[in-house]
Amino acid sequence: MKQPLIIALSLALLATPVSAQEEGGDAGGDVDRGFSLLQEGAQSLFRGLMGEMKPQLDEMQKGLGEAAAQLGPKLRQFLALVDDMSNYGAPERLPNGDIIMRRNADAPPPPPLMTEPPEDAPQKDAPNQGGPIEIPEGGIEL
Repeated sequence: MKQPLIIALSLALLATPVSAQEEGGDAGGDVDRGFSLLQEGAQSLFRGLMGEMKPQLDEMQKGLGEAAAQLGPKLRQFLALVDDMSNYGAPERLPNGDIIMRRNADAPPPPPLMTEPPEDAPQKDAPNQGGPIEIPEGGIEL
C-alpha cells in the first residue's frame, strides 16, 4: 500500500508548478536547480522501487511461463473445438459439476472437427513444438 502512495505523491510533486521569486537573486538558476534535484530524487525513488519489485516480477514471469507450458496443449484442443467464442453463451455449471457452453441459436453451423492440424501448424518433429491436435473422444479433460 505504501508504494502506490509514494508513486502518486512523487508524480503530484512533479506535476505542480514551482513558484520563483521575481525580485533579486538568480531565480532562474534556483528553479533549474530545484527541478534537477527533484528529477534526481524521482529517478532514485523509481530505481529503488524497481530494485525491490524485480524478484517478485521475475517470480511472476516464471510462474506464467510454467502455466502456459501446462495449459498450452489443452488450450489448443479447446480452440480446435470452438470456432468463435461470440457464437457461444456464457459457461453454465450443472448440478453435477459439469460446465457446459451452449452454442447460440442464431450462430452459423460449426465447422467440422479437425482430425489433422492446419497446414500452418507446427509439425511434430519441429523442436519445442507440439504435434497434431488430438481431441479425446470424450472431450477435453482438464
